[in-house]
Amino acid sequence: MTTPRTGFQPGEILTRDEIHPVLGGSGYAGICPAVEKQNVLIFSDSEVGKRYGYRDGWLAEDDDLGPVFTYTGTGKQDDQALKGGNIAILKHAEMGRTLHLFIAVGKVPGTDKKTHKYIGQFKVDERKPYETRVATDEQRKVRNVIVFRLRPIGPYIRTASDTLQLASTPRSLFSQTAGRFARSVRRQRRQLQPQTNIDHVEATRDDLADAFEDHKVAQGETIGQLELEMRNTADRLTCGLYSQTNNTVYEPTGSTASESIAQAITQLLLARHYLRDLEPDQPLHLMLLTPALPREDLRGLLIEHGIGIVYRTDSGGFAEFTTSSAPPGSAPRSFRCLDCPVSAA
Repeated sequence: MTTPRTGFQPGEILTRDEIHPVLGGSGYAGICPAVEKQNVLIFSDSEVGKRYGYRDGWLAEDDDLGPVFTYTGTGKQDDQALKGGNIAILKHAEMGRTLHLFIAVGKVPGTDKKTHKYIGQFKVDERKPYETRVATDEQRKVRNVIVFRLRPIGPYIRTASDTLQLASTPRSLFSQTAGRFARSVRRQRRQLQPQTNIDHVEATRDDLADAFEDHKVAQGETIGQLELEMRNTADRLTCGLYSQTNNTVYEPTGSTASESIAQAITQLLLARHYLRDLEPDQPLHLMLLTPALPREDLRGLLIEHGIGIVYRTDSGGFAEFTTSSAPPGSAPRSFRCLDCPVSAA
């Protein structure tokens, strides 16, 4: 009598006929929840990814917490959503399940049966579980997808062939639907979990961004999300509210607290740095979008960095803050974000 196996070693090459009896699950889907074994099996296939405009793989650079494997969620047509297999990945820890990652590497000789390399056990990145990206489907139709960020939790195998290449040149990608899609996915996620104070701030920020985008579109502007891919790095910077009409980045906040303002300033300064690398001769405007007018000292901090302010008024509209007073020790001057466009309707 043989003793059944309880797991696999990273690097083993297996078929699904060998995998499912051990780890559970069945079928040929890319994401296979295995309720009885308390696992979620994830299968990555670069050939399939090419047909649908994406590629999974290790980020070439580790962050401060270590390596990250990016995996595109399920849904082959239209925008993806947090349902089905995507929910199984996102909520695996809450459900007491372990993620097991496999990468397709070939076929059994003389057959069409695929073989898969076992990479190891993973968990969803707690700090940033996923990103949203623009991709294309099999008919080359542009759509929005969910890209999970997975971290190994034990032994794993990592090869150059499974690692995403660094960008050789900077580039930008503008989408009129991606920003609103990202906010809708965040709303779906908040509905799946108990609400915290952070969630309430995030909800305020997303509602503010939606309202402001509607406001700018009604004024005839072309506004959406700008995704920046930087040279020689795996990082991508996403500007959720960008006006193509006047080359302005608007960074929304969910509160006027100093912590929220500081995070938004960092995002705007990064946008300035990388956008000027892409288009050094084109004037760029930076604006902070807030649910109310920030206090005076924070307004002075924004002035020092050449950042303007658009805030929501008590009546529900939007107004741009201008001032002729500079921070102490500075010469008074009129300020409008280095000639940023007036945003008040």
